[in-house]
Amino acid sequence: MKNFTRRDFLKTAALGAAAFSIDARSWGRVAGANSDIRVGQIGFHGQGGSHISSLRQLKGVRLAALCDVDRHVLDRKAQDLGGGIAAYTDIRKLLESKEVDAVSIAVPNHWHALATVWACQAGKDVYVEKPACHNLFEGRKMVEAARKYRRIVQTGTQCRSSLGLQEAVQYVRQGNLGKIVLARGFCYKARKSIGLVEGPQPVPDYIDYELWCGPGPHEPPRRNGSNGPVHYDWHWFWAYGNGDFGNQGPHQVDICRWFLGEQAIAPFSMAAGGRLGYKDSAETPNTLVVYHGYDRPMIFEVRGLPRDKESQNQGWKMDQYKGVGVGNVIECEHGYVVIPSYTEAVVHDNDGKVITRFDGRKKKDAAEDVKTPTGLSAESGGHHGNWLAAIRSRNYKDLHADILQGHLSAGLVHTGNISYRLGAPKQPGEIKEALQANKGLAEAYDRMAGHLEANGVDLTKDNVQLGMPLRFNPRKERFVDNAQANQLVSRQYCKPFVVPEKV
Repeated sequence: MKNFTRRDFLKTAALGAAAFSIDARSWGRVAGANSDIRVGQIGFHGQGGSHISSLRQLKGVRLAALCDVDRHVLDRKAQDLGGGIAAYTDIRKLLESKEVDAVSIAVPNHWHALATVWACQAGKDVYVEKPACHNLFEGRKMVEAARKYRRIVQTGTQCRSSLGLQEAVQYVRQGNLGKIVLARGFCYKARKSIGLVEGPQPVPDYIDYELWCGPGPHEPPRRNGSNGPVHYDWHWFWAYGNGDFGNQGPHQVDICRWFLGEQAIAPFSMAAGGRLGYKDSAETPNTLVVYHGYDRPMIFEVRGLPRDKESQNQGWKMDQYKGVGVGNVIECEHGYVVIPSYTEAVVHDNDGKVITRFDGRKKKDAAEDVKTPTGLSAESGGHHGNWLAAIRSRNYKDLHADILQGHLSAGLVHTGNISYRLGAPKQPGEIKEALQANKGLAEAYDRMAGHLEANGVDLTKDNVQLGMPLRFNPRKERFVDNAQANQLVSRQYCKPFVVPEKV
């Protein structure tokens, strides 16, 4: 592949080229003002498919281009959409196009930052999936690029566009339940083993694997489960993904931070967990608890095993906490809020009685039967609709999930994962002793240990990994007095796929 430098890219892709006689910022304003916004979808083997569905339902937007490194996926989608849409395997070629105003990105995590920075440099507005970034350094560079090039960059934490959750946040902030005591997030989601493989696996010739690897290591995949050697299971390898804490977790972490009103990454983080219950080729934990030490703490839990050993043969029934398997519980002085979906919030008093519900349409009293809506804010056209409205207004403050918010919530994922990665396996007694001063984390760990034991995991033999306690400077976005942790703030990049220090 031809070496493609940032200078080359700016020469060929920036829409401020002389042929236009206007710079990229002005062009973006003109393109979005009175005509259709032309969007290129980058990646759609998974979540990107829903991006396409959302975009095609909105007025004033036109799907102008598709990009995917898997030619089978690309050709099939282009055919399904009936032709007339430009198709690319190389993101750089799409970003050169004068027929694309904005891009919607749903590629593996390790590509999020570079794709966004390149798009901003090319004068394109951006919708980028969660987690916003693969590491802390990248998130800050994305924010800098969005501001420097005056781009509208929305993060795919679509709960921010839920009217029901917006109402619930306002309700709690008005003091109706007193002060928040603890914000909890949950990802109790069944994840079976991806199996063991012996050595590197071959990649199908219809996938441009060099482009797939991009900023990450250009090494043959060491996985080949039901999703094949390339797709989806990258989530469970540190070089490309961030585990389920970085897959499902960004939604719930973001909701926690939204309720708390925190506008910085937590000054303290600690985790405990492991990949337990089976042995496979994956690296990230399937069981994890993470504590973030804000003034009012946040605790997140990942459980990839079912409710108990018997459930492994009965449809993988999952645990719940106060009626939540994947969602949030916001605990306050005079009650708590259960968020069991992306759109609904149910308010309880301390005795568990339902006080009120928010479902995105109107506040309901406890006696009414509330049907959870399938979509987000109909008024704005959902999360993509909010992005498109902000593209037209040219005001990033109109976004529900501006890239800064995406970076901060992803940052909580990264600090928690770094604590875990720098930890060491410990015996149950050692962990209990280490956590005894942290009441919230100790309680979450005890429930996690009970869950593992119910699944037949012997913690005296298969030890939980106790993470390293980490202090963090939210202003500098660096760990305090910990060179080992700071090495994981960024990564080594494979040229020319480098997230630049200066965007």
